[in-house]
Amino acid sequence: MTCCTCRVCSRWSWFGSSSSRMFNLIQHFCLNLQVVVYILSFLHASDRKEASLVCRSWYSASQDPRFQRNITFRFPASASSLELIRGLGRKPRCSLIISQLDGFSISRSLLLEVGLCLGPKLESLALPGSSITEASLLALLPRLSSLRRLDLRGLDSLFMSGAFLSREEHRQQVRSALCGLEELDLSDLRYLSDLTFNRLTGCTPRLRRLSLAGCHIAFEFDPYRGCPVGAVEDSSALLSLRNLRRLLMEQKSTLVALDLSRTSITPESLRTVAQVQGLFLEELILHGCKELTNYSVEVLVKHQPSLLKLDISGCTELTSRSVEAIARGLRSLTHLSLSQDWRITEKGLSDLLLLPSLRSLDLSECLHINGTEMVKGLKGSDAARRQLETLNLRSCTYIRDPAVFFLAQLLGDTLCELDLTSCSNVTDLSVCAVATYLQKLVVLRLGWCKEVTDWGLLGMVQRAKCEPDEETGDKGPRFTRTFGNMGFFKPPRLPFEERPKLVTPNDLEQLRQQAGASLLALSRLQELDLSACSKLTDSSITQVMRFPDLHHLSLSMLPEITDDSLVSTARHCRSLTSLVLSHCPGISDRGVAHAAPYLPRLQHLYLSCCNNITDRSLLLLVQHCKRLRTLDISRCNNISVAAVDFLQTQLPFLENLHYKFIGGADLSLSL
Repeated sequence: MTCCTCRVCSRWSWFGSSSSRMFNLIQHFCLNLQVVVYILSFLHASDRKEASLVCRSWYSASQDPRFQRNITFRFPASASSLELIRGLGRKPRCSLIISQLDGFSISRSLLLEVGLCLGPKLESLALPGSSITEASLLALLPRLSSLRRLDLRGLDSLFMSGAFLSREEHRQQVRSALCGLEELDLSDLRYLSDLTFNRLTGCTPRLRRLSLAGCHIAFEFDPYRGCPVGAVEDSSALLSLRNLRRLLMEQKSTLVALDLSRTSITPESLRTVAQVQGLFLEELILHGCKELTNYSVEVLVKHQPSLLKLDISGCTELTSRSVEAIARGLRSLTHLSLSQDWRITEKGLSDLLLLPSLRSLDLSECLHINGTEMVKGLKGSDAARRQLETLNLRSCTYIRDPAVFFLAQLLGDTLCELDLTSCSNVTDLSVCAVATYLQKLVVLRLGWCKEVTDWGLLGMVQRAKCEPDEETGDKGPRFTRTFGNMGFFKPPRLPFEERPKLVTPNDLEQLRQQAGASLLALSRLQELDLSACSKLTDSSITQVMRFPDLHHLSLSMLPEITDDSLVSTARHCRSLTSLVLSHCPGISDRGVAHAAPYLPRLQHLYLSCCNNITDRSLLLLVQHCKRLRTLDISRCNNISVAAVDFLQTQLPFLENLHYKFIGGADLSLSL
């Protein structure tokens, strides 16, 4: 018997070696459905999607429930989307994100088809960037009996008139369908009033998560009456604090997450929300609420001690007093964001790191942080209690090598994501420390760390002497290629070099012989950002970019790398879905020609300002990278408009194409 897969053997030619071996196994044996399902479970999602096109039995295997969890289909409103929706009717459940809906017949037909084909199967619906009418939505909602999440962000066309759900029969129909709704997103609504808010939330009695981010809410405090505005009379134009508090009281038994980001909430208003009796929030997002003070956080901590996730980023009036209050009162906290809270210092961070359940900490753009107290807190805690998995120190310019070394050493068993972007004092010593101790890292960002060189990526601390101290005459420690003596008491002063010192073949041979801590030790990496680390060259990129599970890689603004780096990366990182090579003048058609056959999974490619890229590269992308969704070739002077037009006709998944100033023309397009 001839296996049905023989008809499409060429479809598998671009899979990785392990996938090819699986294909050969299936090709020589006629396997039943359950065996095919088991084999497909080892493949990457994009590979499973490609495999599902082989034959009907493989398509059936790819539809197994174990592969269909939390799948969301995103597409714009168009006539061709009608057939897609009819096809989704065969699935047991699904989620949709439909953009660009309007009040015309195609959009009305599309929503009607969603109700008819997917009504009892639809779990989540989002309508971003749309301007639908009330009639269209009211014709759809009563059919969505299984809906768990509804996203109405920015749909001002629904709420502008104030008549949404004004008829009792409409409210009854919607209430019967949305009685099980758990998540409601009303972010960025300019015309959300008390009346429309009450009507809509009256149809959703079991909310668990509510987002009002960016809404115009009457939080102002009236000093003459001693109460918030809207505490007595309803506001006809804006949602008032009184109505928000009413909702919290009515649904306090189920509501656990609230998002009030980018609103004008005041300290007194936050106290009113936090003091709702019987309300036990687990997640509160207050990003960009610039009116909040330390007093606000202290009151919040006192009345909502069960919080697990707290985001107070961008609250620029907060100081370390808030950090101390959080460390004392939120003993179960797992995620905390203090990003852009510029007045926060080291004070209190040691106690914060003692929290036994803390998993994620975001201190990005906290300009006074140097890591000293963080290290102190981690050293003072029991090793079994260190649970930190994500640490964001982006733009913390006072972070230096000693802090990175001790943090890496203390968090080596748990940390999966580290962001050191724009930490300008981080050098090769930090890279060696990360590679030595943080071998569970999945995400590493080192963008704009301009002192990172080839030596750091290769795990070879450059042999150098510190210059004598100008004041004391004391000579600094000698640095060797061994990682044992890292000289943290005084980091080396590297002389300014316009071009980085190249690694010689002899250096590479020594690297192969020693058990060093090169970036290769981070075998689990899925995302790596080395943008603007301008001292990096082919010497390190060709040696260390060998991560089979790497999905996102940024090598933008590396003027010294050439096609050799691109080709080597493509051959050894075949799981790449996003590759950034913008402002790399050494990348040319030759590199694309040799790399493209190894990058069939690529979905996002950025080549802006690569002037050695021509029309030939676009033809190669059409041939080998058929799943491209984003392509940026802006300011590539040797690309023609005709080649771009051909590219658009040949890549069916292309959504975003940027080609400003190609061939000297001022053109731009976002599909």
